[in-house]
Amino acid sequence: MRMHLLSLVFAGLVAALAPSSVAVAGPSAEAEAAQAPVAVQRVAVPSRGLRDEAAMVLVGTALIGLAAVVRRAA
Repeated sequence: MRMHLLSLVFAGLVAALAPSSVAVAGPSAEAEAAQAPVAVQRVAVPSRGLRDEAAMVLVGTALIGLAAVVRRAA
């Protein structure tokens, strides 16, 4: 039972950390060449998903739990 629960938790973490969208193909080269150059100001946009620190904590916790399961099984 514990192994099944751990497997489900690990699968949930992997699914949560996976990218949520597939990359969409950009415009064709002809459409890019037809546009006039424009000056664009770069603005800081909050990133989607988990922050790096939170992801590292989740992965570390999962690895510690996995090590505990392997140690008990041995």
